[in-house]
Amino acid sequence: MALPDFLIAGVPKAGTTALHTALRQHPELYLPTIKEPKFFLTDGPPPEHGGPGDVETYREHVWRREEYEALFADAPPGALTGESTPFYLYDAGARRRIRALVPNVRIIVTLRDPVERAHSNWTHLWSAGLEPIGDLVRACEAEPERVAAGWSHFWHYVGLGRYGEQLADLFELFPREQVLIFRYRDVVDRPAETLDRICAFLGVRQGLLTEVPRRNVTAHPAPGARHAVLSTLARRLPALARPIEGLLQHRGEARRPLSWEQRQRLIPYFAEDVALLQRVTGEDFGDWLRPRERSGGLVGVRPPGQRQSRNGRGRG
Repeated sequence: MALPDFLIAGVPKAGTTALHTALRQHPELYLPTIKEPKFFLTDGPPPEHGGPGDVETYREHVWRREEYEALFADAPPGALTGESTPFYLYDAGARRRIRALVPNVRIIVTLRDPVERAHSNWTHLWSAGLEPIGDLVRACEAEPERVAAGWSHFWHYVGLGRYGEQLADLFELFPREQVLIFRYRDVVDRPAETLDRICAFLGVRQGLLTEVPRRNVTAHPAPGARHAVLSTLARRLPALARPIEGLLQHRGEARRPLSWEQRQRLIPYFAEDVALLQRVTGEDFGDWLRPRERSGGLVGVRPPGQRQSRNGRGRG
């Protein structure tokens, strides 16, 4: 059977696109051109409804077993196969489907400051004209209603950042030696070292990969009549989502960092989980509960010919 030997399983907006692109260059690894097939997120067809733009994304799910196996059919003999869907860590059902189908799979996880991750996530959707709330704090307050209404995982700004509970459950299903965890800032600051760690974890040659792709962060279109009109069109006419996103990005400013006041309002969503994460991993993540000392790096790029979901471009 053509099933993956490893998965880049999390988290969105933490460099998974860049890692996917970089690892595809290794001669002993095979990753399909399609990123985020999302196979393990459902037991069958994806939902028919969701939040703004979700239906278009659902149409791109690779949910049939034969289509999923076909992603790896062209792997060279002896190459390790893998794929990248950064929602697998978050989704409890996905974790169990992975355990049932590929119990020996190796799992790669990148963790990012959960407040910064939420901010990047929200900016991604705001800049695409899909996020109707022009303030991250208020958007997080609306999350329970959105989850109850069936909006897809990418709208779960808070839930996606509760890594402690996700990893605690993952370690109930998989032995720790099958899971590699590192920080997003490792991808940014020490790409060669981080790529070597991944290669060592997978058991392939080290020293062959030294860089991950970089590009500017998503622009932040200013609120106002223009953004409101274009956003309404993007939500009502999904077929126009991409050209509208291009218009918004063209006129958008650089993403503005969160203020300490904003961070203070968002940190309580994650404080208890950060404590759990530290117990689960034995590592210190206390810096996530303090003011930011530096901005995160810029990673995530779509190479020519690579398919990505309409609502998932650059989610890594």
